[in-house]
Amino acid sequence: MIKEGVCLGKRYEILGRIGSGGMADVYKGKDRKLNRYVAIKVLKSDYRSDQVFIKKFLSEAQAAAGLMHPNVVNVYDVGQDRDLYYMVMELVEGITLKDYIKKKGRLSAKETISISIQMVTGLQAAHNHHIIHRDIKPQNIIISKDGKVKVTDFGIARATTSTQTISTSVMGSVHYTSPEQARGGVVDQKSDLYSIGITMYEMITGHVPFDGDSTVSVALKHLQEEITSPAEEVPNIPYSLECIIMKCTQKNPGRRYPDCASLLMDLKRSLVEPDGDFVVLGAGTGAETDRTMVMSTEELERIQGSRYDDEYDDDDEYDDDDDYDYDDDNDYDNRRRSQKDRRKKNDVNPDTKRIMKILMIVSGVVIALLILFLVGNAAGFFKGAGLSSKTEKMVTVPDVRGMTFEDAQAELKKKDLGIKKADKEEASNEYEKGEIKSQNPGKGKKVKKNSTVTVVISSGEAAKKVTVPNVVNRSEAEAERMLQDAGLKVTKGEAVYDDTIEMGNVVSSTPGSGEQVDEGTSVQLIISKGKDPEKDKVEVPSLLNMTADQAAAALEELGLKGSPKEEYAGGTAGTVVTQETEAGTKVKKGTTIKYTVTLGSKTEWSTIPSDVIGMEKNTAVKVLTEAGFVPVYGGEDYSDTPVGTIYSVTPSAGTKVEKGTQVYYFVSKGSSSGQTDPENGGDNE
Repeated sequence: MIKEGVCLGKRYEILGRIGSGGMADVYKGKDRKLNRYVAIKVLKSDYRSDQVFIKKFLSEAQAAAGLMHPNVVNVYDVGQDRDLYYMVMELVEGITLKDYIKKKGRLSAKETISISIQMVTGLQAAHNHHIIHRDIKPQNIIISKDGKVKVTDFGIARATTSTQTISTSVMGSVHYTSPEQARGGVVDQKSDLYSIGITMYEMITGHVPFDGDSTVSVALKHLQEEITSPAEEVPNIPYSLECIIMKCTQKNPGRRYPDCASLLMDLKRSLVEPDGDFVVLGAGTGAETDRTMVMSTEELERIQGSRYDDEYDDDDEYDDDDDYDYDDDNDYDNRRRSQKDRRKKNDVNPDTKRIMKILMIVSGVVIALLILFLVGNAAGFFKGAGLSSKTEKMVTVPDVRGMTFEDAQAELKKKDLGIKKADKEEASNEYEKGEIKSQNPGKGKKVKKNSTVTVVISSGEAAKKVTVPNVVNRSEAEAERMLQDAGLKVTKGEAVYDDTIEMGNVVSSTPGSGEQVDEGTSVQLIISKGKDPEKDKVEVPSLLNMTADQAAAALEELGLKGSPKEEYAGGTAGTVVTQETEAGTKVKKGTTIKYTVTLGSKTEWSTIPSDVIGMEKNTAVKVLTEAGFVPVYGGEDYSDTPVGTIYSVTPSAGTKVEKGTQVYYFVSKGSSSGQTDPENGGDNE
């Protein structure tokens, strides 16, 4: 962390840190030359010796330097000072779109469209400069205090020509990444439009469409699973906005919008015509083919080994960070069929709408006639013509126990049900010979018309009484054997969850254990499905800002295990600064939760040697260097000290400052009559 007051490049004064992420810290600063406030992004010390990260950091500045647009966070300068790589950007006072969504739960359709228009306008500026952002997400969209929406963080952007796309394995945040980007394929501006669609989905619903336990599982969902229409969760979403989101998030890039301009046109029209039927789904403009391709083992391993760069925390104001495996036609058709109650025909030419209206009227008449036919057929008006309704109706089975077979046959016929005798008669103490002892399906069951009811006839013999054995907590096979040995029949009920009975064992029987019943009676068994997996889960608490002991106690109370690690991460020493499993996530008891306890700041301090004043220049430089400072020549002037010696340093000798600080030294030209001695050795800052 850089101290307040440090000046980078002799121009940008550090005023305080405003954000921190995986690769860089962001500070509020002041441009002394232009007298304006700026944001200064500084590469973290862990990466200052890593040429890959340095190159990536500088590429962000190069990619964004040419962009000057109201909807883009503009980059002003980039430089290096004392091994510090920094980028100077426009300072935007506001909130990230991610935080705004969290604050409001979900946004209204009008607000979603308004924010999207500004967001896409900024992205269009980047595309016009042949820059693909590749990490569009709500964390990288800032809403200023005056409502201006700005796109930021071109950390993994790449420049391209208008006729050439890029292919790379570098990915953005996995929850918003396009299928082709997840697969390591060709990435162009349509990949950014997919991420825009996911962001719009999150704005209108309050959450991302795909989530999972790992980045790989989420990436595979982008590749293999269809996005559920937001209309299923937000029924009042305008039809046009639903179609826009679904078009942006098509698996096949050729089915998405071809560019930002086309998307902007539909977004603006959606504001004035919310339920308009103007979005054309499935209109591919690319050269992609609609073929299904199987991912090879090598490709799958590449995805599983990919690094998904969620490089900056969601809460930071500045957040850094050829072929397709789809069956496009099937996915597209299935989606359209599943939403047929809401969707309209999107490819209808406006010139044919009058004809369509006429056809709809004719269809209405045909449907009305069909309904009349079905009603008449159900009433029996058409039976003489040999017609019958194919509509299957459900009827309730009456109780025919105690009836003769003939009486039961007549009773069931009234319900359009058939009857069948069981192969053998059975003894009964309740029913006389010839009377129905039992039936299947039983009394009150709902069955289709023309179903058959099987009945068991009483033989008139006295039934032997048997005792139902205790089969609770026995295995299903053992329970069946025990009941059959007792002369009883076995039926199965619906299995249930039970915390005390092992899966596959009997929870209960009906009739119950110890009851006296007729031999041959059916006993229904209820089998255990084991413990309810949801019942055994607990919500992970927020451990942030807790002490190490408090975090351990909070987890133990919920039946969870803690796995802390200590590192220098700033903040108050001994408190939790990060946790691997997000608070609110439901996990099984006994799960290990990993979290980080900060050791505070790793900053080292040292005192500027007081005897440096009066030293010969080269000796002074050596002493300052050995003390851990960066000596910087500040100039020379007349003084009372001998020629070539140090007459002043800034910060002054004896001051305790952070190691690595620049110390400006000033060399004496000797005394000179008629010359005025500089105050304190002078400061030419």
